Amino acid sequence: MRAARLTGWRAPLEIADLPDPACPPDGVVLEVLACGICRSDWHAWTGADPDVHLPHVPGHEFCGVVLEAGSDVTRWRRGDRVIAPFILACGRCPDCQQGNQTICATQVVPGFTCDGAFAEAIAVPRADVNLTALPDGMDPALAAALGCRVTTAWHALTGRAALRPGEWLGVWGAGGIGLAALMLGRAMGARVAVADVVPEKLAMARDLGAEAVIDARQPDAAAAMREATGGGVHVAIEALGFAVTAENALKSLRKLGRMVQVGMPAGDHARIEMPWDALYSGQLAVYGTRGMPAHRYPALLDFLTATGLDLSPMIARRVALSDASAELALFDTAAPPGVAVITDFTR
Repeated sequence: MRAARLTGWRAPLEIADLPDPACPPDGVVLEVLACGICRSDWHAWTGADPDVHLPHVPGHEFCGVVLEAGSDVTRWRRGDRVIAPFILACGRCPDCQQGNQTICATQVVPGFTCDGAFAEAIAVPRADVNLTALPDGMDPALAAALGCRVTTAWHALTGRAALRPGEWLGVWGAGGIGLAALMLGRAMGARVAVADVVPEKLAMARDLGAEAVIDARQPDAAAAMREATGGGVHVAIEALGFAVTAENALKSLRKLGRMVQVGMPAGDHARIEMPWDALYSGQLAVYGTRGMPAHRYPALLDFLTATGLDLSPMIARRVALSDASAELALFDTAAPPGVAVITDFTR
């Protein structure tokens, strides 16, 4: 199979012909239809993720068609179109049994703990407890985004912060997670403010329904968001994993506000100093989140159907496998608006 393989930190991915993946007894082999290129993949590319060892195939945000099902698999068969979450939980441990699959101690994370989906095919273990049927008619490029950015934003808003209609939602970082949070928040009845340093991203956020956009290059962006929202946001989403955006997100909250750390703090940002005096005096709540439990897919898909929410504006670039290196390098600076998805695995 054709795959893009990481052989050196920050090096261009090697386009290689690799052996077809073996099918796990409890898993499936998928023909990959689409795979997103995410900031988390950039962390792997830079060497900031300790789970990644060279050589390695990145890619954790994917959907595909079942080519082969293992002997222990009961729910899926050849030809099924499925979406995969990026955290593959065991489904049996106490945490999984309580619905908390994202903290499963033996979780498998394609693109990080094993080879991922920057490839024509991928082996996906634990298929029965993790995969979800791809809805009829859904664009594979959008379905791939459901594996990480949309699901992560959905769980942050509903499973962690419990965003309510009429509340102000502040989104710090208008990348894939931020755009998903903006559109989901609007569909949930929230008012949304978005902060970023890229004017084109702020313009896109405005077009997608943000009531307030904040140029985060100004000296006190958090104060600007508090002013624009009449005293601060009820919920703040930090969507980059940077120290400055984490501090701004916390300081943009009104009293009794809730912040969700969605961006992955890694490398130089693994340890972040925060204004805990603001947390104390404002009686704030701070949540961490990572991914979404697989059992919550139906609720998200039902919500998209019920609201008619079209998430396709997130998809800015449909690229070839050979373009993945250039897309990863864009995250070194202010990446352009929208997300990139690999949809052509032949080039």
